[in-house]
Amino acid sequence: MPTLEEHFVGIINIFHQHSAHVGDFDTLFKSELKKLITRELANTIKNSQDPATIDRIFQDLDDNQDGQVDFREFLLLVASVLETTHKNLHRE
Repeated sequence: MPTLEEHFVGIINIFHQHSAHVGDFDTLFKSELKKLITRELANTIKNSQDPATIDRIFQDLDDNQDGQVDFREFLLLVASVLETTHKNLHRE
């Protein structure tokens, strides 16, 4: 069974897989965040294919409004998804 630390490394690796643009591997452009969400969180985030949903998520995450989501900003998405998943598991 994977340890919590192994899950942390997995989250970091997924972030880096999707932040493959030239130059900075520690930020996601909107198109990269969209790809990450549609591939990794399609069953968790409702309307993950909807451009308006992606726009809203990106704007909410891009705290410093630099047009990119850095790893710290991305962690807000991870925390939100984990919290929602936790609540949903208790409902079942």
